Amino acid sequence: MKKISIIIPVYNEENNIVPIYKTIKHLLNQYSYEFIFVNDGSTDNSENILNELAESDTNVKIISFTRNFGHQAAITAGIDYASGDALITIDCDFQDPPELITEMISKWENGVKIVYARRLFRNDPFLKRITAKWYYYLLYKASEIKIKGNIGDFRLIDKCVAVKLRQLREKSRYLRGLIPWMGYSYAIVDYNRPKRLKGKTKFNWLKMIRFAMNGLLNFSLLPLRIGLLAGILIIFTGVIFLFYLAYRYFFDQQFYKLLEWLAAINYILIGTLFIFLWFIAEYIGKIYDEVKGRPIYIIHKTKNLTTHEHIDA
Repeated sequence: MKKISIIIPVYNEENNIVPIYKTIKHLLNQYSYEFIFVNDGSTDNSENILNELAESDTNVKIISFTRNFGHQAAITAGIDYASGDALITIDCDFQDPPELITEMISKWENGVKIVYARRLFRNDPFLKRITAKWYYYLLYKASEIKIKGNIGDFRLIDKCVAVKLRQLREKSRYLRGLIPWMGYSYAIVDYNRPKRLKGKTKFNWLKMIRFAMNGLLNFSLLPLRIGLLAGILIIFTGVIFLFYLAYRYFFDQQFYKLLEWLAAINYILIGTLFIFLWFIAEYIGKIYDEVKGRPIYIIHKTKNLTTHEHIDA
């Protein structure tokens, strides 16, 4: 019997843990299974609920971090410790419909190594839908690895993909880019994303911007290349102004005061330089994080995990 690993990151999801567990367990009655809940520094009652769940079912395994290391680190930890033939990562808030799991497993059994769940419609606020749409469009156009739009972290990966993924220990985690980068065969399951049933989203605008920047900076050199294009355009504009001044001086004996225009252009140039300095600083910051060599996460304690399942993080 094939074994399915369900990896669920948890951050203050006390009202959703038991419902998501019961719903998914019912769908896996034909398979051997394990649940790996990664407690990402929750401050509510999530840890106690997880411990009670693990005591009632030894197939439920708990990994608790020392603090909140972030969604991507939590998924990484789950993948590091999973022992299934197929690994499914899903959020705890029911915005990733568990009912799709059977279809994902079916496509995996037909031979593909990765099954992505793609959101056709997001039941989110208007501004979030629009920004997400344009972000994924920009990422697809700018990235050298073509990352499909509106695909989140609800996916199935084969055990062989997980083995290779564990070797990629970069600190700025963007699994939505790392997994397509590996190049394995894949299938896509489409769905309409429902509203969150309980609790509030933990992804505020600041976290979303940071996450978006990770995707853009990790898999695209577009920000640096924009600097080249902008520099060429600015130089070309400056040459036109120079020829204009020369023409008016030599042929019309007129000199117009363009200092106001030049001052405005200088302000634009200064602003442009600061933007590109910021881009360069982002890249340097990521290099700095990698050079420090810190672990992606630190585990405080585990439950129902045996010694041989440990993989050095």
